[in-house]
Amino acid sequence: MNLQISLIHTIDALLPQTQCGLCGHRDGCLPYAKSMAEGEAANKCIPGGQPVADALAQLLQRPRLIAEASVWPIQSDGRPQRMKAIIREDECIGCTKCISACPVDAIIGSGKLMHSILTDLCTGCELCIAPCPVDCIDLVEDHQAVPDDALRIIEQNDLRQRYYAHIQREEKQRSKRKGPVVRADIDTALFSQFSTSSSSIISPAVVHSTPETLTPVDAKSTIELAKIRTQIKKLEKQLGVREDAQKRMQLAEYHQQLMLLQGA
Repeated sequence: MNLQISLIHTIDALLPQTQCGLCGHRDGCLPYAKSMAEGEAANKCIPGGQPVADALAQLLQRPRLIAEASVWPIQSDGRPQRMKAIIREDECIGCTKCISACPVDAIIGSGKLMHSILTDLCTGCELCIAPCPVDCIDLVEDHQAVPDDALRIIEQNDLRQRYYAHIQREEKQRSKRKGPVVRADIDTALFSQFSTSSSSIISPAVVHSTPETLTPVDAKSTIELAKIRTQIKKLEKQLGVREDAQKRMQLAEYHQQLMLLQGA
């Protein structure tokens, strides 16, 4: 691996992998990493906030710059508030536009059927909001605990691989797709160059903070957990309106499944 590619990998490892395009690179974090390696300012990652801008300045040995401002308040870790998208499911018309827009495949559903967002996988990138023709997607604050460095790296690695898989699938289906295409044009050559070796690059932030016993969450388990939590939220909402013994039993079963998966 040559020095330039290694540098791009290392820069990309510091980025939050929301794939939001707020930095001006609509096709995600990796193109911004490449552009920074070529001299672009390193303070444009809005979800990363000041901590990421400072880490990039240190890595690239450049003067510290003030991070571009977010519309969301700042969390305890110095980054903007983490957000999640939710679909008002009773208003969803099943158009599938949000599904192809989501860079990490966090939305499930099919044509003319209600869609749901797997909130555990949602990055809050907002890319699903604009394509929705009926404005039934909202952003809400993520109230989960702010992740530590080790957990953040696991999340970022998972999101990066999900985005690469999304790109590969979209490109395979592009010529056959009959539905709407709402994503940015992707430099597939760039991503194919990096996707095969991305797992071999370790972020400098992990070296001192990752416990030896920590193992990455299996992607399949992550999806299953997200699905169960979505069902729990749906049932809790329904039971808040009207009590139902059968739904109450289903809720208890989902909570039991959740505990088993989390303890696995």
